[in-house]
Parts: sequence; structure tokens; C-alpha cells
Amino acid sequence: MTSETLPSIGEMMAASVPMVRTLNLEFTETTAERAVVRMPDQPDFHNHVGGPHAGAMFTLAESASGAIVMTAFGDQLGRAVPLAVGAEIGYKKLAMGGVTAIAELGRPISDVIAELDAGERPEFPVNVKITRDSDGAVTGEMTIVWTLRPNDAKGGGKGKAE
Repeated sequence: MTSETLPSIGEMMAASVPMVRTLNLEFTETTAERAVVRMPDQPDFHNHVGGPHAGAMFTLAESASGAIVMTAFGDQLGRAVPLAVGAEIGYKKLAMGGVTAIAELGRPISDVIAELDAGERPEFPVNVKITRDSDGAVTGEMTIVWTLRPNDAKGGGKGKAE
């Protein structure tokens, strides 16, 4: 199989995460350092003031974080499962129309893999900004803490997201 036939991270996310399809999320950039995901304006997902519902924005940001995790650590899937273990979101300004989530990995990939290599269950943050497409204003910020749970018993069992 050549790289031209491999599905993109966005295609894989849409195939494996039904909410990605439901919200019509568009993965415009996915690298190991950054992921950019857009949610178009959709009246079916509006809140009481006509903007995107808070739950839809949470899902947008979490999906962007998942895309960066899969890009950064997809080669580790044979030995560890990525799991979100916590998230905190702050809504800063009213979001109207389409919105975009920009996710950045909060720790160096090499540090996370070194912990996994040492038999640990590494945790790492992914920081996400949600912006209005109309003017680029930051409408929300979210931090999602992820772990790589080893597939063997050595590094698992810390009581989180098992």
C-alpha cells in the first residue's frame, strides 16, 4: 500500500468516531505538533442564542486533540491505547457561525515515548483554542489530558480510564 492510498487522520477519525461525522468536522491540518479542525455553522447544533452549542464545541476541541494524539503516537498503537483521562474547558466569548479548533501537544513526543519505554503510563496535555471563523477571536480554550495505557499489565492499573 502506498502513502497515496492510506486514509488521512480525518478520514480515520470520521470512520471510527461517529460524532465526527455527525458534526461534519473538517480536518484541515494534522501534524504531530498541531491539528486544525473546523466545524461549519449548522443550525441543528445551535444553542439558545444561535451559536454553536457548548457540547458541539467541546466535541470539536476533543476531536482536534484526538487527531494530534493519533498523529503523534499512532505508531505506538501496537503496545498502548491512547485514552483521554480529563478535560477542562473555558468559554471566553460568544461563538457565532463556523468555528475552528487549533490543538497543540503540550509535551515533547520523545518524553512521552521515553516514559512508555520505561514501563510507565505517560500522561500529557493537549491544549486547544477555539476561534470564530468570521474574525479569529478566541471563543474557548480547552486542555485535554491524555494517557498512553500500555497493553500489558506492567504500566496499566493506575485507576484512570480503564
